[in-house]
Amino acid sequence: MTWLKPVNIAENAQSAYTAFLGDLDARLSDPECDRYALARDILAQAMYGRSYADLLSDAPIAALNLDARNVTFEAEYYLATDAEKFERVKPLLWLWKGLDQTPLGQNPVIAIPLRRILAGRIFKRVGRDFKCWQNVEFSVGYNMEVGDDVVVHRHVLLDDIGGIELHDNASVSDYVNIYSHTHSVLDGPDVTLRRTVIGRGARITYHSTVLAGSVVSDDALLATHALLRGDIEPHGIAMGLPARTTRLKLREPGALGGTEVDARTYPRTPDRKANPQFPDPTPNQTRKPDELQPAPQLVVGER
Repeated sequence: MTWLKPVNIAENAQSAYTAFLGDLDARLSDPECDRYALARDILAQAMYGRSYADLLSDAPIAALNLDARNVTFEAEYYLATDAEKFERVKPLLWLWKGLDQTPLGQNPVIAIPLRRILAGRIFKRVGRDFKCWQNVEFSVGYNMEVGDDVVVHRHVLLDDIGGIELHDNASVSDYVNIYSHTHSVLDGPDVTLRRTVIGRGARITYHSTVLAGSVVSDDALLATHALLRGDIEPHGIAMGLPARTTRLKLREPGALGGTEVDARTYPRTPDRKANPQFPDPTPNQTRKPDELQPAPQLVVGER
């Protein structure tokens, strides 16, 4: 069941969009496709209404920045990034990001199915009817595992370098950050990768943050502006800084057909170290302010 209603556009526009998407899907399905050339050509038309060759002759700086071979991503500077996997998805990520800045990318009727086509070639796995709105960022893209009927709203950061799972019917609201890596508080280059899991039907609501290694169980909810640095049990509602489960949804037993993701039993992927200079698990590196501090001594005559 959905609360959304169908919206129609002019038939000639829909026909043109359908033809464009069909051509894009067919070209990306061709193992001989040059993804870099395809991405730059589409961006040239969408952003400047010209061929890439014409733009290169008249405005070379603009043209060169449409070709992903001439740009770098933050992820390319990370030791944890698999260079071979990222090379395969890089032009498609650049196309995704670039189109989001155009009228095409702001138009759901063509942009959402286009992102679905790209996700099928970028993600590790993507289910049916994935719905992604504009200005969503991924760190590498290829470590995303997405189930059926998942929705990701605007301006979301999905830091998937350590792996992110979004299970069936999960919903990620606007301005959410979901992480899968952590830094040592003493040595920034000491990075640990931890898979983060969002269960079936779980909702991560506006402006909230999920830290690496957290498991949000099926049908759970993370409240607005909350900071999760642990787990949420099935049907739990967690809120606050840091988030704590304060309520449970009133559900009949078995109402959702059983639980697949339960933070209390879900198998954990072992942590991985991202920097060979720091191969060992990071020990506890903090203390409370009042720990190990000598009690103040009163000096005679001191005021």
